[in-house]
Amino acid sequence: MPFSKVPLTISATPSTTTMAMIHSSAISCIHNRHIKSLPLGRVAGSVPVVSTRKRSSRFICRAIGEQDDGYLLDAPVSIGDGFSFSGGKYSDGSSPADDWFKKGKIVKAHPVSGPGEKAKDPIFGLAMGASSQASDDVFRWFCVEGGNADNPAVLLIHGFPSQAYSYRKVLPILSKNYHVIAFDWLGFGFSDKPQPKYGFDYTLEEYESSLESLINALSLDKVSLVVQGYFSPVVVKYASNHQDKVNNLILLNPPLTAKHANLPSTLSIFSNFLLGEIFSQDPLRASDKALTSCGPYKMKEEDAMVYRRPYLTSGSSGFALNAISRAMKNQLKVYVDDMRRILTDQNWNVKTTVCWGQRDRWLSPDGVEDFIRDSKHKLVDLPMAGHHVQEDRGDELGEIVAGIIRKGRRV
Repeated sequence: MPFSKVPLTISATPSTTTMAMIHSSAISCIHNRHIKSLPLGRVAGSVPVVSTRKRSSRFICRAIGEQDDGYLLDAPVSIGDGFSFSGGKYSDGSSPADDWFKKGKIVKAHPVSGPGEKAKDPIFGLAMGASSQASDDVFRWFCVEGGNADNPAVLLIHGFPSQAYSYRKVLPILSKNYHVIAFDWLGFGFSDKPQPKYGFDYTLEEYESSLESLINALSLDKVSLVVQGYFSPVVVKYASNHQDKVNNLILLNPPLTAKHANLPSTLSIFSNFLLGEIFSQDPLRASDKALTSCGPYKMKEEDAMVYRRPYLTSGSSGFALNAISRAMKNQLKVYVDDMRRILTDQNWNVKTTVCWGQRDRWLSPDGVEDFIRDSKHKLVDLPMAGHHVQEDRGDELGEIVAGIIRKGRRV
């Protein structure tokens, strides 16, 4: 059945009907303008919101029936990116997200908790799709691996919110001499994204225990940990309980001071009631803005497509982001305090280095040098990097990490 053009005017204020469309309907739309040019007033998700004060916008829409299981959205680059909550793709050709996925593998780790019931939409109580359901017994993690497995192991851990894709420039450099693995946390990228309260609640305690499960599943007896941003306190907590397994700890722009324990407004907004639930479904806010507002990084379109993919193909990524933001807002201060205590404890014997992107717009450098000096750890400055150091200066960071691990190897 060919597409039929129909004019649509959608209120900039999210109504019950509009939200129902986002979470329960099988409507896929291709907007006739580029995704970056959409007005700011829009409902998060697959249905853009166009202000009624100026003009209507024309869409090409088609309802997806049962006979359209293989339905594929396609939009020329000059027009925009096709997307759908029912699982649409950019085109039937290979996309950057597809290419990245082919480089990885699925690793099962960490048992699923809870009663085993099918997840339901938290707003309307509707049954969620397969991507929002927990695995039957063990969660699935997306991992990208490089180098010889006989070489010393290095685990690359992304921050919040991000993906393993952020280490794409670091991986090939470290793969020359190390067995390097980058993974997506649960709730991010291509890893499982269970609906909160149905197997995984996205608390920081759960992330700590799930990291232990993953490292065990990867059979890493000794490992160097590289972690960026707001997940640093979680990894430090893990390392404090497994110091015999950690060769090196490298922290990339971690929240080190008391002021760092408060999420920036760009991230904290995802924890708000209703508004956060709406914004967390918006790929431009959840991926593009979260990556570009914290430093000088200018995102290329092919990279943006990879980061947007989880939010464009399912509502589960948005629900996970909303839950993680709430957990961070409630627990981050306690975890930052614990991290500061651990890193200054005289019993801490893990070689620790902090790499700091000086153009971080989220975390102020005030107090960082004082903390590093008092804790007797090493500080490496990256003048041209922002909060997401591996995005801004991936090649440079790869060489720095390789040098740190080479000098700190235990015999």
